[in-house]
Amino acid sequence: MNKIVITKLFQSFSELEKAIASARESLETKENAPQELVARIEQYEGILRKQRLLAERLCGHINAGEWSEVERHVKLINGLSQMIRDDAREMVAGVRPPLSVEEREMMLS
Repeated sequence: MNKIVITKLFQSFSELEKAIASARESLETKENAPQELVARIEQYEGILRKQRLLAERLCGHINAGEWSEVERHVKLINGLSQMIRDDAREMVAGVRPPLSVEEREMMLS
């Protein structure tokens, strides 16, 4: 059971990675692509790297039976995914101004 969930988790990272790469490619083909959008794509790539690291640690906690750490890592991974979804929706809708340097750094810390 745990193996199936972990496999699906890593598959979702691969799907997210493809979506981010597609967004980057789309921006790169545009003349005068807004740098704030390029910066956001870079942020998403950094967040995805963090998620993969957390998922690798999650596997270790599962194997060790450290269920409180499993729960914590799952919440962290889900929170990062939600942050990307919310930011991407706002970016597409044009609702939100670009994140400040401090906000971007906070997302990656």
